[in-house]
Amino acid sequence: MELLIILGIPGPWQIVLIVMVVLLLFGGRKIPELMRGLGQGMKEFKKATSDDKEDEGETENKIDKE
Repeated sequence: MELLIILGIPGPWQIVLIVMVVLLLFGGRKIPELMRGLGQGMKEFKKATSDDKEDEGETENKIDKE
C-alpha cells in the first residue's frame, strides 16, 4: 500500500472522492457535454499532429529532391 502512495497512484477511495466532487461541481447533466467536448478536442489534437507529421514528410521529400 505504501508503494502506491509513493508512486502517486490514487486508490479506490480517492477515485470515489474525485467522482463525487466532479458530480457535485458539474451535476449529472453537464458531464456528458464535458466528455463530448473533451473527445472532440482530443480528435482535433490528433488530427493536427498527424497533419504536422505529413507536412514534415513532404518538406523532407522536397529537400531530398533538391
